[in-house]
Amino acid sequence: MRVVFLGTPEFAVPTLRALLAAGPKKYDVRGVVTQPDRPAGRGLKLAPSPVKALAQEAGIPVFQPERIRRDPQIRDTLKDLDPEIMVVVAFGQILPADFFKYPRFGTLNIHASLLPKYRGAAPIAHAILNGEAETGTTIIRIDEGMDTGDILSQRVVEISQDSTTGELEEVLAIQGAELLTDTIPAYVSGALQPFPQQHDLASYAPPLKKEQATVAWMKAALALHNQIRAFNPWPVASSVLRGQTVKIWQTVVGPAPVDQGKPGEILAIDRWGITVQCGESTSLTLTQLQLAGRNRNPAADVANGLKLKVGEMFGAE
Repeated sequence: MRVVFLGTPEFAVPTLRALLAAGPKKYDVRGVVTQPDRPAGRGLKLAPSPVKALAQEAGIPVFQPERIRRDPQIRDTLKDLDPEIMVVVAFGQILPADFFKYPRFGTLNIHASLLPKYRGAAPIAHAILNGEAETGTTIIRIDEGMDTGDILSQRVVEISQDSTTGELEEVLAIQGAELLTDTIPAYVSGALQPFPQQHDLASYAPPLKKEQATVAWMKAALALHNQIRAFNPWPVASSVLRGQTVKIWQTVVGPAPVDQGKPGEILAIDRWGITVQCGESTSLTLTQLQLAGRNRNPAADVANGLKLKVGEMFGAE
């Protein structure tokens, strides 16, 4: 089967790798479309996307339109490649509607949620932010809407109480690749028929913003724990301590009720970390922190280095 793959970040790599591993007799990957090289690292040198790097390693032609909706050449390229199916995984640009007419079997997408829940750019982070107990991956046939296409298959995964966005992303990337390669043969043979989403049950997951990263200590500890997990690895939750911004990477929710200080006040410092008073008579133990210009460190080490004392405040400018 002739395939054109569209994807960009590390999340898309397992799917491309799975298609290539199946061999050209099963999936003849004729071309890969990915985002242009972007500045990266301390030197801000142009670097290829993870998908481009894998495609080049495999000797697959790579195409990098700056704006795919305005690039007439990419349409000619698609006609020449003549795909029977296209696969999109976190490509990073909205596709023109006329793209969907090229492949005989349409364009399939892996979305990292159980659609129709969490349509949009940041489904994993929002599932964690909202304290969901499970999420998963969905294979849809793309239409002109945002993650509104008919569903071919879904697979569920549990979200542990300590899962971060980065950790769950790795799990779902592998799960999505496996689900896609299981789904395509059944779909192409006609054994699997797409079915419409329940649009009235849809929810949305817009991109995270840096200004959302500030911890509001008057919230309950569980809500803050979910925020910190959801914002790891980006943009990373933070608070002010002694006038400087401190990134908060890991936490543990303390037993309730605790009502020994003001929200943001340090209640205890021990080898486990720094326990802070939160809203609704709850507390949160910070276990991994990062000071400006430093690496991540155990919170107990940070407290020792700063000679923090019980009664000091997070969140005070």
